[in-house]
Amino acid sequence: MIARAVVFQPVLPWWLLIVAAVALLGFTGWRVVAERRRRRALLTWVRRLVIVALLLVVAVRPSLPGGSAQASVAQLNVFFVVDTTSSIAAEDWGDGRRRLDGVRSDIAEIASQLAGARFSLLSFDSTAVLRTPLTDDASAVVAAADAMNQEVTYYSSGSSISEANDLLAERLTEARQSAPERANVVYYFGDGEQTSGTEPESFAASAGDVDGGAVFGYGTEQGGRMRVFDGYGDEYSTKEYIQDRTQPGDPDAISVIDEDALRRIADQLGVPYVHRTAGTSVDAAVADARDGAVASDEGRADSLTDLYWIAAIPAFLLLLLDVALVTRALGEVRPPRPPRPERRRASAPVVGDRRPERGVRP
Repeated sequence: MIARAVVFQPVLPWWLLIVAAVALLGFTGWRVVAERRRRRALLTWVRRLVIVALLLVVAVRPSLPGGSAQASVAQLNVFFVVDTTSSIAAEDWGDGRRRLDGVRSDIAEIASQLAGARFSLLSFDSTAVLRTPLTDDASAVVAAADAMNQEVTYYSSGSSISEANDLLAERLTEARQSAPERANVVYYFGDGEQTSGTEPESFAASAGDVDGGAVFGYGTEQGGRMRVFDGYGDEYSTKEYIQDRTQPGDPDAISVIDEDALRRIADQLGVPYVHRTAGTSVDAAVADARDGAVASDEGRADSLTDLYWIAAIPAFLLLLLDVALVTRALGEVRPPRPPRPERRRASAPVVGDRRPERGVRP
């Protein structure tokens, strides 16, 4: 069994409690000594000494640590980081839909489950972009995600899955400094495909300000084709598919999920990796944040099991007994009654200097 140190939460400053303790214990202790020869008075002052001691215990509020208190969803900052490179348009989500459709759906579901939190949306392809700063308007973030599209194909020149690292670290640091009691939750959405030709950077710089979240992976091992996006009209304004110019005959390019790369990002951020498929819920990945298990170091408070009631109950009972005894004693002390005046008997009338004899009429 692990011993836990007792924590004190005094209701008054320590110096004031010490002064009160010295004065009250000193006075009642002196009365106990002074009344030691009178049994009844001695018991009265011993009882009062015990009451004072118990009330002082209540005043310092002893407690035992009992775990972490539940955090509130309203104390969360939720950052969505979305890969919008061309591979996010690969058509291997569900029944031939784009991966981006799955991302949008998951963002909407997370925002619904974490209603009351503040949300921010970041996206990246060749550059990282802050689409919405932290806001408590979840519908605005969902609308921004719905309007978000893959990068324009003709401008695509390769990108890194860690492109948003610096921007994310900057936004996390700013959020922590402005409201250290709020927890930062990060959800990264991508397929892990690195196309820049360089090694991705580490997200470890952001990890210190990340309190929870997950890395969501989209795509399959078989992969999917990606339509060309010209930046005009909707995503299906063209029927052409991106071609792989490195292969003979320029076949349609196929994007395949790289789960190893996504797991590395998850490890760097200190969050779990979750492979997403159509028709499944994000419940498990959002449960900790939704149920209050995610909190910042500043906002996380150890819940305490109060012990003061152990002293409060006998103190209350002894106080009741003392009041009852004092009341009874006061009832026994009655003021002396004034003496009743004596009633004089009427004297018989005097005739001359003789009193009439009894029974003789004058």
